[in-house]
Amino acid sequence: MPPTKRTLALALALPAALASLIGAAPASGSHAAGTDRHAPRPTVVLVHGAFADASSWSGTIRRLRRAGYPVVAVANPLRGLSDDTAYLRSVLATVDGPVVLVGHSYGGAVISGAAAGDSRVKALVYIAAFTPDKGESAAQLAAKFPGSTLGGAVNPRPYPLSGGGTGTELVMDQAKYRHQFAADVSAADAAVMAATQRPVSTLALEEKARDAAWKTIPSWALIATADKNIPPAAERWMARRAGSHTTEVDASHAVPVSRPAVVTDVILDAARTTR
Repeated sequence: MPPTKRTLALALALPAALASLIGAAPASGSHAAGTDRHAPRPTVVLVHGAFADASSWSGTIRRLRRAGYPVVAVANPLRGLSDDTAYLRSVLATVDGPVVLVGHSYGGAVISGAAAGDSRVKALVYIAAFTPDKGESAAQLAAKFPGSTLGGAVNPRPYPLSGGGTGTELVMDQAKYRHQFAADVSAADAAVMAATQRPVSTLALEEKARDAAWKTIPSWALIATADKNIPPAAERWMARRAGSHTTEVDASHAVPVSRPAVVTDVILDAARTTR
């Protein structure tokens, strides 16, 4: 007996239903082949600096994701350069494929160490950041040129070290936070940033770098010309020394918050160039 209309309908519908359930590839072979020919997009790994947290990258993350890039925003411990570098390396070990590594402020020193010897890191991006050579510290580089007023805006406080003893960390005075760190951010947003800031250990700022990955990995730099934490002259000097592709913007040290579109453009330039 010939199949009924209902049987025929089920027979025709079943392959399409199964394809949708298992995520089958499109029927067009040429489209699939064209996609396979493209190199995978790198994962953008973002590392914040002192007196901030990973949420400072929120505007950049939204833009990168819209552009189709996977993103990881690391919670930088800010306890010591060697420890923070080791932690970032442990995060990078969980990321598959190529990486564009981005550091803001002290985060630049961390990415310079963590990328050393990692062939998956295709580009380094320094956002108003330190770019130390071996034997240099963030504190040393900040004092190389005049202009930083950070010292008058922070307060030291003790904290217990895991191995015993006491360390010192710096906390930015909330009343001075906006003027010092985020002058081009709204007062309301700057107040939230001040309340959620991550204190930095003095060890992190004073410990000398052991590696300088920018010597072997292409780099990009964004100079914040209204920066009161790292003198813009220091940012320019470090960028020139590293041979970085350099962009300047009229922004405070909190440039990831105040100018996320510019930050994203610099990261995308690095990601597209190295693909």
